[in-house]
Amino acid sequence: MTVNTVGLDLAKDVFQVHGISANGRVIFNKTVKRAKLLQFFEALPPCVVGMEACGSAHHWGRELGKLGHDVRLMPAGYVKPYVKRGKTDAVDAEAICEAVRRPTMRFVELKTEDQQAILAIHRTRDLVVRQQTQIVNMIRSILREFGHILPTGVGAILTFAKRHLGGDHPDMPELANGILGTLCHQLVGLNTRVAGYTRMIEQHAMMTADARRLMRIPGIGPITASAIIATIGDAKQFRTGRDLAAWLGLTPLNKSSGGKERLGKITKKGDRYIRKLLIVGMTSRALMARKHPERADLWTAKMLAQKPFRLATVAMANKAARIVWAMLTKQQDYRQPGT
Repeated sequence: MTVNTVGLDLAKDVFQVHGISANGRVIFNKTVKRAKLLQFFEALPPCVVGMEACGSAHHWGRELGKLGHDVRLMPAGYVKPYVKRGKTDAVDAEAICEAVRRPTMRFVELKTEDQQAILAIHRTRDLVVRQQTQIVNMIRSILREFGHILPTGVGAILTFAKRHLGGDHPDMPELANGILGTLCHQLVGLNTRVAGYTRMIEQHAMMTADARRLMRIPGIGPITASAIIATIGDAKQFRTGRDLAAWLGLTPLNKSSGGKERLGKITKKGDRYIRKLLIVGMTSRALMARKHPERADLWTAKMLAQKPFRLATVAMANKAARIVWAMLTKQQDYRQPGT
């Protein structure tokens, strides 16, 4: 029997492979060591290989694609319904093999090495920003315990940290000032790293034509544009702009039944990082529209006037995602509403 479809359950060292023929007969379901995985697939005829879109999936997808196999990545949540019972590697590989054959299954596009390299910078910067926020909150909490209150914003804490490292210590016990000095030194270092990663992302954005095009959209800067380009790749994988917005989790959760339409909160599915960047960017745009109403377009002004602020910013992010899809698929520049 010739192998037609293979379900590959990824792991760190031991992989599970489940192969079937064209008529669905099981040919093998066994484990393969990491070092022998490529050798195993070299011996197979070109076939469909299904995998969950998880850690290292894009790497193995590229490697198996070089061997002539048709690699298809699927969201793990879409594979779960095909798990019959229990949770073993053999059962998971069988479920993957079953899911990849479904005609309505949705697949994830393989990322290139360059895309993953840029995303590595984004993930690292996001990690350092979270660490910076933790240190800032810790410094504030220690100062408050001794009655010292600083203005809001990271900038005020950075200014205090530099003064503290320069010898300007607040009226506190020496032990507490010593701990603060350690935290201030760490904060200044993290801030330098964030600035460095930001410059790297900005340089990448300026070198990419599509990213420069997206930066013309109000509320989208180099970090958001770079993340979108590196994550999405070819926007034509989405049939419409709404599909992209739904993939980012910016569309309402549909709970309609019995002919009655019920829409809830946004689904928050898909890429959380890009969704956060879009909403933060649109929040900045909305605040600017409030401060300078004469600069806001009619649609934005209407949304801010009729809807709660957060609902309006999410709606603006939804619309921005659709604009992004149109610009990337049609290779057109941004046009202001009404032009």
